[in-house]
Formats: sequence, C-alpha cells, structure tokens
Amino acid sequence: MANKINKLFAEQPKDKKFLSLYFCAGCPTLEGTGDVILTMQRRGIDFIEVGIPFSDPLADGPVIQSAATQALKNGMTLSKLFAQLKAIKTQVQIPLILMGYLNPILHYGIEAFCKSCVESGVSGMIIPDLPFDDYQNIVKPIADRYDLRVIMLITPETSEERIRFIDQNTDGFIYMVSSAAITGAQQSFDDAKQAYFRRIDQMHLRNPRMIGFGISNRQTLQSAQDNAAGAIIGSKFVTLLNEAEGNADAALTQLFEALDS
Repeated sequence: MANKINKLFAEQPKDKKFLSLYFCAGCPTLEGTGDVILTMQRRGIDFIEVGIPFSDPLADGPVIQSAATQALKNGMTLSKLFAQLKAIKTQVQIPLILMGYLNPILHYGIEAFCKSCVESGVSGMIIPDLPFDDYQNIVKPIADRYDLRVIMLITPETSEERIRFIDQNTDGFIYMVSSAAITGAQQSFDDAKQAYFRRIDQMHLRNPRMIGFGISNRQTLQSAQDNAAGAIIGSKFVTLLNEAEGNADAALTQLFEALDS
C-alpha cells in the first residue's frame, strides 16, 4: 500500500489547497489524543501533525512549549502515544505525522520508533533538530525500509543549493517555515516573507511544499495557500484547544471562524 502522504498529494486535483493541523499529544488531557484526531478527520482536515512532548523544544514558541510541559505533567510518553494511536488506527484514513525532537526518538530507538509508527498507522515524521547528514546516513535507510517519510524543514535562510539537495533526497513534502523565528501566530506576512514564498515557488521543486509557522487568520492562510500546496497551523489551534478544555469540535469551529476573518 502506498504511503498515505504520497497518496494524498498524488490523488487530489492540482489546485487543491491542503490544511494540516498540529497539536501536542497529551495536552490538554492525557487521554484526548484519539478524539482530537478523529474529530479533525471528520471536520475535513487533510493531515495531522501529532507533537511528541519534549522538555526542551528549541524551535517552539511559548504556546507549544507550554503544551509540551502540560503533556509531560499529564504523564504522556512515546509508548503511551503509540498505544493511543494504535487504538484508533482502523478509523484513521488521513495521514498522521509525528513531530518531535531527536532526543526522545533516540531514547526509544530509531528502529523501534519506525516499527511502532507502522504498527500505529503513522505515515511520517518531522524531527526539527535532525542533522541532514544523520538523516541520510542513519535515519533515512531505516525509515525507507518501513515506507515512512521523513519531512525536512527549510527557512528563509536556507540556501538554494541546500533546498535543491533536500528536494532531491526527501519524499512526501517539504515543510517551509515562514520565518527563522520560533513558532507562534502572526497577523500578516511581510514583504520579505512574501518574497521568500515566491522565490521558492519559482524553483519548481519536485516535492509539494506546505507553509507553517505564524498562520492564524484569513490573510496568512491565503498567503500560504497562494504560494504552496497548503498551510500548517500549530500555535493557533493549540491555544484554541486549550481554551476549549480539549473539546476539539469547539476548537475547530473557532479556528475556522478565525481563518475566515
């Protein structure tokens, strides 16, 4: 069976714009992971990034840092997360991507991690602090064996040569970080970010691109969708999910209203 990430991008019309959401597993409640995922699927989200909580999330802003802290306090572990995902595996049709830092994955064991991903219906992973050399030499051969996609990030500071190298050596999609700053909602994307989006668009990369970091309203969503295959929303949804005390339906209703205004 083809990887769900590849299938998603291959089978949809070329002008389809995708929406992916991120949330941190175990926050605001330890047992809410499955319900959040199934609710997102029912409400039309195209694919989901499930955050693995970590004590030192370097690329994340205060909202996601706080969510990770709460999840760890609630008792979330990688083993518990895999058990929760396995419990809903047969009901999940959309791609699930685990997003987390290298330390917990190394502690779990890369081979064991990839095996557990397959057993729990996960299609890929995003590891922001994974060095590209380690990806190519250590992680990619194992991930390939399990038909998992390792999604790499690029920023406005990433050189064209490096972007092309990433494009040639990865599969699934490329995660375009809207700025070199940490995660967090923004009201609009300035001229420099718009120029960066256009520059990457004009490179005609092999992989589809998704833009994330800072998307929270119609303006930022439109900008991302105009310049890539779609948008990834994290901090805004995490905030709304917390405010709704884990009620994903209520959080999604508020998110869609925010994205419409």
